[in-house]
Order: sequence, then structure tokens, then C-alpha cells
Amino acid sequence: MTKIKSVFVLDKAVSDLNEGKKFYNMKSDGVGNYFFDSLIADIESLVLYAGIHKRKYGLYQMFSRRFPYAIYYDIRNDNAYILAVLPMKRDPDWITRHIHT
Repeated sequence: MTKIKSVFVLDKAVSDLNEGKKFYNMKSDGVGNYFFDSLIADIESLVLYAGIHKRKYGLYQMFSRRFPYAIYYDIRNDNAYILAVLPMKRDPDWITRHIHT
């Protein structure tokens, strides 16, 4: 396990979070906010747990505790960088393209 100073959410991952929030708000009013808050809590936990997750697609992959989403991150210079927050039910080829674009 690596000691992390800060966690940074890159713009692309913020867009992923906003898309998930929009999707869940269409399902039921207010669920999108719960989704967003839950994923942010998962991301914040990386201050303690970054580096313990398995690597997939060249990045660390952490599963959300409450939603079927995976958080993809990398560690550089004692900081965790969130590159993507994606639904796990998507096609693996789509996930690979999304992460590497």
C-alpha cells in the first residue's frame, strides 16, 4: 500500500460521474445525487487504500461499494489520479477505448 498525499479527479472522470448521475436521476429522482455522493466517498477512500486494488487496462481498478461502477486510477508521485469512473456492465472493448482516449 502506498501513502497518498492527495487524490485528483481528472476532467474526463468528472464527466463520467456526471453521466452516471444523469442516468440514475432518469431512473428515479434523487438517486443520481446518491450515486454521485457514494462514488465521491469511494474516491476519497483512496487516501487510505490506494494501491491495494488489482490492475486492469493498465490502471488500478476499484469497485464502487454501492453501484455497479469501477473507478480507474493511477498513482504518481504519491498522488492518486482518477482517470475514469465507468459502469461495469459496458463492453470491455468500450471500456478500453474510453480509458485510453
